[in-house]
Amino acid sequence: MFLRVADAADAQYVETLCQWYAESAKTRGVGIAKRDPNYLIKKMEKGDAIIAFIDDQLAGFCYIETFEDAKFVVNSGLIVNTELRKEGLGRAIKHRVFELSRTKYPAAKIFGITTSAAVMKINNELGYRPVTFPELTQSDDFWKGCSSCKNYGILMENQRKMCLCTGMVYDTLDDSFTQQSIEILEQKH
Repeated sequence: MFLRVADAADAQYVETLCQWYAESAKTRGVGIAKRDPNYLIKKMEKGDAIIAFIDDQLAGFCYIETFEDAKFVVNSGLIVNTELRKEGLGRAIKHRVFELSRTKYPAAKIFGITTSAAVMKINNELGYRPVTFPELTQSDDFWKGCSSCKNYGILMENQRKMCLCTGMVYDTLDDSFTQQSIEILEQKH
C-alpha cells in the first residue's frame, strides 16, 4: 500500500475515480454526490488530495476543501476500489487526509457528512464527534455539493439542518499537528 499527496500527473486517474463514485452510489443505494472530473483535477493540482496505490494499481482517493476562509475544512470523496475493500485501505486514506488537513490548515475545524457506518467509525477513531448540521459550515458552496445526491430534497426541506447523513466534526485545535505548525512558523522567523 502506497499513499501520497496527489499531483497534476494523477489527472490520468480521474475518469476511473468518477466511475467508482457512480458505481458506489448505485451499489449502496445511498446518496453520494457526483464528482466533477475537473474539480478532482484541481484538487490534485493544489495538493489537496490523497491518492493510494497497491502494486502500482489505483486503489483509493480522498480530497479536502476549505470553507469560510479556511475556518472549516472537509475531508470528502473517500473512495476505495471495490476489489480492495476490507483491507484497511479506507482507514489508511482517512488517516492520511486527516494529517494533510491538520498540517495545511491547523486552525480549521475538520468536518464531514456521511451515511457510511465505516467512515463514521474511522472519524470517531480520529477524534471527530457527531454534530447537528448547524455546527458545520454554512457556506452555500459546500451545501451546493449535495445537489446531485438523491436525498437533496430532504436536506432542503429541512433548511439544511438535517438529512440522512450524519455530520461529524474534529475541533480539537490544540493537538500535536497544531503544535508542529507553530514550531515550523517559529523556526521560519
